[in-house]
Amino acid sequence: MLKNFIKIAFKGLLKNKAFTIINILGLAIGLATCLLIMFYVIDELSYDRFNTKADRIYRVNMDLKYGGNVSSFAITPPPLAATLKSSFPEVERSARLIHDAGVRIKKGDEFIQEEKVVYADSELFGVFTLPLLDGDAKTALTAPMTAVITESTAKRYFKDNHAVGRTLTLSNNTTYKITGVIKDIPSQSHFNFDFFLSIAGRPDASSTDWNNFSYTTYILFKPGTNLQQFQNKLAGLMKTQLGENFARLEKSGGYFHLNMTALTDIHLKSNRQYELGTNSDSSYVYIFGAIALFVLLIACINFMNMSTARSANRAREVGVRKVLGSSRGYLIAQFLSESILLTIGAAVIAVLAAWALLPLFNQVAGKHLSITIQTLTWLLPALVIIVLVVGVLAGSYPAFYLSAFQPINVLKGKIASGFKGGKLRNFLVIFQFAISIFLIIGTIVVYNQLNYIQHKDLGFNRNQVLVVKNVDVLPNTKLFKQQVKQLAGVKSASLSGFLPTGVVRQPDAVFRNRTPDPKNALYTEIWPVDDDYLPTMGMGLAKGRNFSGALASDSLGVVINETAARMLGILNDPLDKKVYRPSAQPNQPLKEFHVIGVVKDFNFSSLRANITPVVMMLTDDKGALSIKMNAQNPAAFIAQVEHMWTNLAPNQHFEYSFMDQDFDAAYRTEQRTGTLFLTFTTLAVIIACLGLFSLAAYAAEQRNKEIGIRKVLGASVSAIVSMLSKDFIKLVIISFVIAAPLACLAMYKWLQGFAYRQSIQWWVIVAAGIGAVAIAFITISAQSFKAAMSNPVDSLKNE
Repeated sequence: MLKNFIKIAFKGLLKNKAFTIINILGLAIGLATCLLIMFYVIDELSYDRFNTKADRIYRVNMDLKYGGNVSSFAITPPPLAATLKSSFPEVERSARLIHDAGVRIKKGDEFIQEEKVVYADSELFGVFTLPLLDGDAKTALTAPMTAVITESTAKRYFKDNHAVGRTLTLSNNTTYKITGVIKDIPSQSHFNFDFFLSIAGRPDASSTDWNNFSYTTYILFKPGTNLQQFQNKLAGLMKTQLGENFARLEKSGGYFHLNMTALTDIHLKSNRQYELGTNSDSSYVYIFGAIALFVLLIACINFMNMSTARSANRAREVGVRKVLGSSRGYLIAQFLSESILLTIGAAVIAVLAAWALLPLFNQVAGKHLSITIQTLTWLLPALVIIVLVVGVLAGSYPAFYLSAFQPINVLKGKIASGFKGGKLRNFLVIFQFAISIFLIIGTIVVYNQLNYIQHKDLGFNRNQVLVVKNVDVLPNTKLFKQQVKQLAGVKSASLSGFLPTGVVRQPDAVFRNRTPDPKNALYTEIWPVDDDYLPTMGMGLAKGRNFSGALASDSLGVVINETAARMLGILNDPLDKKVYRPSAQPNQPLKEFHVIGVVKDFNFSSLRANITPVVMMLTDDKGALSIKMNAQNPAAFIAQVEHMWTNLAPNQHFEYSFMDQDFDAAYRTEQRTGTLFLTFTTLAVIIACLGLFSLAAYAAEQRNKEIGIRKVLGASVSAIVSMLSKDFIKLVIISFVIAAPLACLAMYKWLQGFAYRQSIQWWVIVAAGIGAVAIAFITISAQSFKAAMSNPVDSLKNE
């Protein structure tokens, strides 16, 4: 029986080659798109799940309201981890990480800047699953000046791969003994470091200062822990440890809260300050999951539409079979067999296409996806389920619809044919084009927002700014700056690692008077800069003046941004107003500073966030040298700067970037999302158009005689094209009316995630509607024009 079903199905599909090709192509594109998105979504959802105890690992966070500012941090005080383990019976283990700036490590004759460096507790391996290939996990990081490195790092620094027992030399001449080599950390981890240095060697490792926030703290709970009860205990812990400071903070209207984030939620649900890596957003997973479902639905709808549209062509076949004794159940099984067989063909093509496109998809999405044995363990069962569900879903309506024909009506020619006869088919066309229009509007909005980000006036000029990194390793940074300033094409140069596109920040408090009370505080960022900083960055002054190296008094002056002036209540008359900071010496009165200028607000973090206060001070900082240049040949200019660097520090690696590239990197996730959105929307529209093209062909075929009669009676080609197209265009217009408000609502909510955003402009909606109608008309008119140009004799000769 099954063999007979398959044999008949093959004959039926080969008999209608055009129908088969279009259907398989549409389903294959839909399934391939769905597979690629599934790879993406599963990868996003799998972060940190390689840890065998992932369900019991949590990170402790800190929420702080101080001086009018609300901040969310992924860091906590140094003594928290030990206190939680010793005082809370629910905690099985705790571990700390602290990630400062990168370090320079000697490799051969030069020092290489390594950014993937973190200081870690010896408890790290008891909390996380980081298998050691060499060394003892229990003792690897217990001693000071010891280090554990990854397998690939060991190969990079030691060609014979025998790293344990050897040493790493840092640029400050300190050495670390390698006590362990771990497997490379999977890419699906919220942190990914190559070097784990022992925290025991840090002077702040044993600090008991609960007002110092610098360590990332993880805890491993014992099985069966009541998390809500533990969370309630955290509030009491900080109140006890901070004492009077906590009381003063609450009295001033502020707060200090500790809370937890599950390890498996960090990547998608946490975007706090001082994260150990760049996290994603769960909304993108939902969006792409919905797109995958929509694309698959459109492909299924195409199959249903085309199968029911050609019902007239198979009506006599059904009638004859019923007369010869075929039961309805037999016919349903036959049509479902055809549907499933076609779906299997599409699935095979889809898998091959997804496999071939995976490298390109990885490049666009910034992923490292691959099809492995582990992938096949879920992919093959998923494909079987998809084939059965899609095959049955796509073929169910045609099967039941065609098998219900009464043979007497069929053989008398009383079965209604043509486009107007299918109400369900019309509904499905509306549904699939509503999805397509929804995606078109969404894509335009995303593109406009990303374009707005790229070209928004940020309050500084990031173009033509070369950033030379880690200049603190030079023996004389000021000499290097002066030499660079003498090069042709250099407008100015500034020594400071605190850049508008950077992530290194120094949050602190300034006070409105000499009383260090939270009521008088402004929690702000403190940026050490030199007198060339503002002109190099192209920042404008709203009031006052810039720093002057010739004025010794400017060492006690500050330049603040407009937001800081507004929150201090001095925006209208800021000059010579006083602000106060804690002295570097303990138990000393607050130090007085006077405001000499107000810089216009500039964006220095994500455009998702509002501008926060900044206080600039004339203080040495050797993190980077920013060079404002006007070089006609950037490559030659960089070579000149590198030559100067090599003369001053021949063994130090020269590293640079351009500020506009650093800015773009901050929005790489959004850019990749926009590209993927555009790609998948294009595929969805193509699949919808394939279905519409096939429907138009069958509609024209079923009205073949009507077209012939109209031509004989003098109808023009344009009139016939209009007649055949108007029914489809009406459906597309209805789709637009349904989809436009839904798309506007969804994209409005997406844009709310940006503090600085474009509104959804009216022309976006109009353009999407016109575009959808134009695409549909072009798709339909190709078949309509062909039908209108046909010879009426061919369609009427059998009459």
